[in-house]
This record gives sequence, C-alpha cells and structure tokens, in this order.
Amino acid sequence: MSTEFPFRASSIGSSGPAIQSIVVTPSDSADLPVAVRAVTINVPGTIAWINWTGVACMTGPLPAGTYTMAAARIRATGTTATGITGWV
Repeated sequence: MSTEFPFRASSIGSSGPAIQSIVVTPSDSADLPVAVRAVTINVPGTIAWINWTGVACMTGPLPAGTYTMAAARIRATGTTATGITGWV
C-alpha cells in the first residue's frame, strides 16, 4: 500500500489524539491520501475498508458516531454510511 501512516512513528502514538481530519470519499480503487485511525459517520450504515496490511474488512450496520480503525482505503462497495470524516 502506498498510503502513509504518519502517526506510526509519532510521539503521539496511534492511540493519541488525532492530528488532522480529512473528508472521505469511498473508492474501490484509490487509497486515502493519508491513512486514518478512526472515522466519524453522520448517516448510519456499513463501512468497508482496506487496512494497512491490505486486508479487506467490513462492519455490520452502525449508527452515526465515531469508530476506530486503521484504514488505508474506504471502499465504495460495501459502504452505505455517508458523511464520513477520517481522523489521522
């Protein structure tokens, strides 16, 4: 995967506070510009993602809220949640 994981070597650590946010547009072919450690969804639904090792993952139906995940890509196929913000 070509996506950067800037928090991996950070003194903040992967469980520390976010250092930036990005608007997420799900895609089956394009990685996120930077990997995220969590997402917030505004409209309930499912989330399908590719983790930092290239493994495909998927949730069941989720209510609006914030969820931790190490994601290099949020896939369009399988993602029904909308209004997605990624936290780096």
